[in-house]
Amino acid sequence: VVERDELTLVYQPRYSLHHDRVVGAEALLRWRNPEFGAIPPDQFIPLAEDTGLILEIGEWVLREACTTLRAWHQAGLDGIVMSVNVSPVQLLRGDLANTLARILAETGVASGQLELELTESAIMANVGRSASVLHACRILGVGVAVDDFGTGYSSLAYLKRLPLERIKIDQGFVRDMLTDPQDEAIVRTVIALGHSMGLEVLAEGVETGEHAARLRELGCDSAQGYYFGRPMPASDQPLKA
Repeated sequence: VVERDELTLVYQPRYSLHHDRVVGAEALLRWRNPEFGAIPPDQFIPLAEDTGLILEIGEWVLREACTTLRAWHQAGLDGIVMSVNVSPVQLLRGDLANTLARILAETGVASGQLELELTESAIMANVGRSASVLHACRILGVGVAVDDFGTGYSSLAYLKRLPLERIKIDQGFVRDMLTDPQDEAIVRTVIALGHSMGLEVLAEGVETGEHAARLRELGCDSAQGYYFGRPMPASDQPLKA
């Protein structure tokens, strides 16, 4: 798949609710097969993980995302942090820290401008190993965030064992927070929990100005969703820091 040049990345902006500007972008993987067309990530990622191909794909994604970030910086777009999703296979079976160090050196991107995103389930597959690998990544200066926070089955005790910078509230809670008091209570609680631990909090799936306004009132740090920008190719991305 990598050799056939069928993979691409699209980028969705992350918007600061405190500073009213774009502060980052998440790199999202897409696969377009000549025979079958666009194949959804939830179909091909599990297969790539089962076969081990995700290690090669994951390295390609990291390098491509860093290359794009370097191009943005050269174009005068400073202050942008690139977030890249990491598979549990990369975390547990790969040599993630050394791979990151090599790619950062090759592309010339500063480590503080790159952030890894992992789901709770990925981390909980082996908390001890996850903590060790992520601490090695943090020593490099790379950030770490937990994606889809609140949907996992884990104890909150794992949070204090990991070198996290950010937690992302799952869009399922954000989407209905204006009409469901329980969802708003969850969003409010996650924001308070994150801040009490010195973490930044990002809300996913923000699709309206009303959602953005309420999240700002609740003290959420940043947001991501169609209201701020859809995933787009790097060449079409109207990012303005």
